[in-house]
Amino acid sequence: MVFQSCEGQSEEDPVVKNELLIGGPFENRDLFFDGMPEEINSVDTSDSWANAKQRLLITGTIFGSDGRTPVSGVILYYYHTDENGYYSGESIHGDLRGWVKSDVNGQYSIYTSRPAAYPDSDEPAHIHPTILESVADYPYYLDAFVFDDDKLLTTAKRNAMENRGGSGVLRLIKSDSYDIAEHDIFLGLNIPNYPVEDNANRNSGKKIGEDLTSFTPYHVWGADKGSTACPICKYGKHQGILYFTGENADLVEIEDWLVFFEEESIRRGGLLKVYMMINDERIAPMDLEQMGKKLNIQHVALTIGNEKEMAKNGINLEVDNTVMIYRRSNIVDKYIDLKPIMENQELLSRRLEETEGAFLGRK
Repeated sequence: MVFQSCEGQSEEDPVVKNELLIGGPFENRDLFFDGMPEEINSVDTSDSWANAKQRLLITGTIFGSDGRTPVSGVILYYYHTDENGYYSGESIHGDLRGWVKSDVNGQYSIYTSRPAAYPDSDEPAHIHPTILESVADYPYYLDAFVFDDDKLLTTAKRNAMENRGGSGVLRLIKSDSYDIAEHDIFLGLNIPNYPVEDNANRNSGKKIGEDLTSFTPYHVWGADKGSTACPICKYGKHQGILYFTGENADLVEIEDWLVFFEEESIRRGGLLKVYMMINDERIAPMDLEQMGKKLNIQHVALTIGNEKEMAKNGINLEVDNTVMIYRRSNIVDKYIDLKPIMENQELLSRRLEETEGAFLGRK
């Protein structure tokens, strides 16, 4: 039954072939409803949880298309293979399947087991997720949930992911008796035909819910001074801020932001990692180092990089700044052209509290 999970509808079914549906064509869409209970809770436990060799909790929040507003009443259906890589059981999707419905805070939790990869296959182990929400007449699929530590998850496979609903990469946190994956879902993100306003003219940076791409700025000031250490590769497991400055950003405003970020880092006891990156055509390393000394920066990394390094995460140098909050290498919030006034600083402080995650301190 390994490969039967891709079957379930005829290609003649108009639902399968309709390119204009939210989410686009979806072969096994109707299996979403097969066996679905009348009442669905925000927590589900699969049949494998009790006796699993690798127990897994997937928990998170379902957000609206703005990336910030929790949405209740969204149904998430999941199914996956057993520990031997098979969809064992009566259903085409096997017995390791279930449904959750986001609660009033948009939250959901799935207690299950870590699936195994298909036998004799180079496809990474994965969990299939499907969404049904108010704006869609039919369910649509998200990127399969895959595991960051899976050796089969190559760079090429990561780059080929569509990020439907956000990155599908699960980064595990070790608990005493099970693994935890904090995984938020972003409705409409990279979903074809989804009714979302397009603000591309003033856009900068990857979208909320997507994973950051590794980059190698030159560290002029900070713990990695003199190196080209990748902030995401080295410190991605932490909560952090990436502060990219534009070509015409005011230097006084840059200094105001650096002072604020330094204070936030101190207040959070070193758990917050902050990186400022400025175009190498804008400022000389010696001048940036003088800025770090003048402001007595001890916790924020001051780095420079060329346009190519900025482009790796989609930074638009025509805007004054791009501020991205990340957690476990995933963008959880983003702001463009943010002025260093008290209102905006209070906003960032609040969003840091709200997005730090329940299990941030665990490894």
